[in-house]
Amino acid sequence: MEKKFEKVTFRKRLKSMWKVDARRMLVSPFFYIMVGISFVVPILILVMTTMMDGMPTTDPQTGLPGEPMKGFDFVWQILGAVSGGAVQQPSADQAAMSMDLVSMCNINMMFFAVAVLVCIFIADDFRSGYAKNLFTVRAKKTDYVISKTLVCFLGSACMFIAFFVGSVIGGGVAGLPFTMDGFNGLNLVLCMLSKICLIPVFVSIFTLMSVIAKQKAWLSICLSLGVGMLLFMMIPMLTPLNASLVHVLGCLAGSVLFAFGLGAISNLILKKTSLV
Repeated sequence: MEKKFEKVTFRKRLKSMWKVDARRMLVSPFFYIMVGISFVVPILILVMTTMMDGMPTTDPQTGLPGEPMKGFDFVWQILGAVSGGAVQQPSADQAAMSMDLVSMCNINMMFFAVAVLVCIFIADDFRSGYAKNLFTVRAKKTDYVISKTLVCFLGSACMFIAFFVGSVIGGGVAGLPFTMDGFNGLNLVLCMLSKICLIPVFVSIFTLMSVIAKQKAWLSICLSLGVGMLLFMMIPMLTPLNASLVHVLGCLAGSVLFAFGLGAISNLILKKTSLV
């Protein structure tokens, strides 16, 4: 009797790779450490900035008293700012202080934390020899890149959700109001959706940097932070607090383009370079 071998399709290969990567991430203590940090950071930020709100400052150049430190006015400010003319624009001095405490200490900095998650997760494959063994036995480079992008996206989304939950708890602990000035509850939901939909853009960049550096996690992190910094200033514009469905669809479209384009480059680099 002739023995028939089942054809291994792209869908089956990707599903198998996806299960392996998802299992490896879910059993990794590092993943839960990153999620825990994402949860604790907004609590610390909101509590500490509220305690420092109104504290006098001194200009280091002149030694004269400067503008008092300004914290968050309401909880949702840690998720972003309202775009357009919905709110009054601050003065130059207030804008400079706002850049320190409000514009920088918000959820957008989590995109850099995603770089650490992606780079260490992928670098571990090359450092342990898992990637070389994987490609030798069964997997193709394309399956590897797609699976890593999907798994790291879901892991990063968990970090953003943890940050949101931590923001709500931190706001309650700090005694900040949950007012919505210039936006509503739907805008808030769309703001978070747009940020989550934007994650694959950065995950694709970080994956590319990781396959370039391979087992050198420090190099992939440095490259990822350098390239990610070029896009960082666009995040507030693409994901404001008063976000609409247009922002969500725009972030989603950009993520698809980056995932396909940079994924193809990552696949090419894996094929043309050594795996060690």
